[in-house]
Amino acid sequence: MRRHVVSALAVMCCAASVQAKDIKIAHIYCKTGILEAYAKQTQVGLQLGLDYATKGSMAVNGNKLVLIDKDDQCKPDVGKAQLTAAYQDDNADIAVGPTHSGVALAMLPIAEEFKKILLVEPAVADAITGEKWNKYIFRTGRNSSQDAISNAV
Repeated sequence: MRRHVVSALAVMCCAASVQAKDIKIAHIYCKTGILEAYAKQTQVGLQLGLDYATKGSMAVNGNKLVLIDKDDQCKPDVGKAQLTAAYQDDNADIAVGPTHSGVALAMLPIAEEFKKILLVEPAVADAITGEKWNKYIFRTGRNSSQDAISNAV
């Protein structure tokens, strides 16, 4: 996942003006709710990955990375509202998350509406990159069909 996030950020930096600016990353996940323990692992992993990829600088090409944590409470309506707020109010350049597949499915149209990338991690529903997919959605992990196939073999 780290490689995908940093690659996307590098592309955004190249497209930006020469003047350095903050790159805002909204991380929307189940800080509270039924998947809280799993979500904490995702949050720690994202932070460690960004620290590693930037050698502790939290910057890419002179652009400071700002991580904005948001709690979707594992509720689709809350996640949808949090993503809208991240793009609209916080001016997030990219979003990562959510933990829960139902929340992810609710967020897909928001990414398309704002024409901004949503890196889905770790939600696994097939429809996220299947029938509900749009060009602003990227998945960094497996989906539930891949889980089922690997368990069957």
